Amino acid sequence: MDLFSDYSQAFTTILPYDGEVEYYGIVLNREDSDYYYRQLLSDIEWQNDQAVIFGKKVTTKRKVAWYGDIPFSYTYSNITKTALAWTEDLIILKKLIEEKTGETYNSCLLNLYHSGEEGMAWHSDGEKDLKKHGAIASVSFGAVRKFAFKHKENGVKIDVILDHGSLLVMKGTTQENWLHRLPPTKVVHTPRINLTFRTIEIKE
Repeated sequence: MDLFSDYSQAFTTILPYDGEVEYYGIVLNREDSDYYYRQLLSDIEWQNDQAVIFGKKVTTKRKVAWYGDIPFSYTYSNITKTALAWTEDLIILKKLIEEKTGETYNSCLLNLYHSGEEGMAWHSDGEKDLKKHGAIASVSFGAVRKFAFKHKENGVKIDVILDHGSLLVMKGTTQENWLHRLPPTKVVHTPRINLTFRTIEIKE
């Protein structure tokens, strides 16, 4: 099955310097995007996300799930998660994204935002378990949302609109030099599912 047959391999370069972000736009047709949106919404083992902030455990409205090749332990926001075994749909999507980007991934962190009121604050994905300068492929299903970047030193901001069935890839020194966020909005009232395929370094 070649879900990419109707789309170009081209991408748009988002960042002007100090990192590499490639936006491929819509890479899955509407029918397939609708299918994966429905399947992921119902089949993924979603749980409310948690973080430890100033020593206090906080539970978010946003839900997350963590899948991988093996039961990786992954720590972010001072919370450790253990990867679940891939679902059949996630395996298919992983292979398709690997083909599209020319990269390989061994895990995926999924986010479920129920409406535009749920977002993500400024941060960078610099966890020590992640492959240094490795690619993070972000696939979006559902509501169209704005995604923002901000340079850590000069404060330059760049926005990109992430469509249903679209792909954005962050790699190189992006995490060292740029923050990113999903800003909340009052005009979006439907859910968005975001898959971030990434590579965890296996410690010997």
